[in-house]
Amino acid sequence: MDLSNLKPAKGSVQSNSKRVGRGEGSGKGGTATRGHKGAKSRSGYSRKIGFEGGQMPLQRRVPKFGFTNINRKDYQGINLDTLQSLVDEGRITDTVDMNVLVENGLAGKNELVKILGRGELKAKLKISVHKFTASAKQAIEAAGGEAVTL
Repeated sequence: MDLSNLKPAKGSVQSNSKRVGRGEGSGKGGTATRGHKGAKSRSGYSRKIGFEGGQMPLQRRVPKFGFTNINRKDYQGINLDTLQSLVDEGRITDTVDMNVLVENGLAGKNELVKILGRGELKAKLKISVHKFTASAKQAIEAAGGEAVTL
């Protein structure tokens, strides 16, 4: 392949056979397939997002409600069965801290983590994270492990 035989990839170029606004003889002159009058026939027309032809748009018809708490703490939840499956795969041995969770892709390095109580934990683990549910803490201690709150 060189400059003398380059051609576009198959299907990438579509010939648009409709040449509009090129005189009456073409059959596409005059209004150039835009119809008569109205905003859509004018040059420079672009419809506003959400515009419904003058009808009250949906985002203005629906009432506003609630508020966003700017002090909200968002925790990344990790269940006991997830931890148990990592133990079974041999990716966790005895201690679980933030570094281990980040390495295994269960949490981001700046996230707050909460251990949740779904599933059962058979392994004896020392887990240090930001929060535990009561059932998770109970299950960890029942398996002989330790729940350390950061």
